[in-house]
Amino acid sequence: MSLTVIALNCTLKRGDEDSSTDKLLQEALIEFQKLGIEGDLVRIANLDIKPGVTSDEGDGDEWPQLLERILASDILLLGTPVWLGQPSSVAKRVVERMDAFFGEMDRNNRMPSYGKVAAIAVVGNEDGAHHCHAELFQALNDVGFTLAPGAGTYWVGEAMGSIDYKDLTVPVKKTRETTAILAANAAHLATLLKASTYPGVRSKPS
Repeated sequence: MSLTVIALNCTLKRGDEDSSTDKLLQEALIEFQKLGIEGDLVRIANLDIKPGVTSDEGDGDEWPQLLERILASDILLLGTPVWLGQPSSVAKRVVERMDAFFGEMDRNNRMPSYGKVAAIAVVGNEDGAHHCHAELFQALNDVGFTLAPGAGTYWVGEAMGSIDYKDLTVPVKKTRETTAILAANAAHLATLLKASTYPGVRSKPS
């Protein structure tokens, strides 16, 4: 059974400028590839994702095309830097747009994201990795994604330090190990859900 993963880089940097978030996501995609899972990486800041809480915010909105790719994948890997101890505004916009799922349930009250697995990657030069995980885990679970054990990986440098994750030349052993666990558990859970997804519950007539 083949699986696919889509990684969303929620850095604030546009273009192809080096990004620590990108580096951690690339390392995660390598771990998924070792498991036979192919993936794509998208830098959200390079897209015109309109603010809003519907699946299509009109002229110029590039969210509908991205959403199609997200829902076609078995695993969503969301990567964010830490800013002011929180996920980036770009990451928050991604999960805000998924609020539309509440109005898109099927007759068994299942959101379009049911049966999809989510995981989070966080990088930064300040405390806040666990807070970012908590915020995004809760949001993604609310909009229908499933989380495996160890669904988060991260690296956080010295507070207000000058070294970014992308600047490191020696792999960080603990981060690499945590990323490998994330990939293995997400892949296992996605395999199970692809074979047998949630049945949902039909609404009873009032």
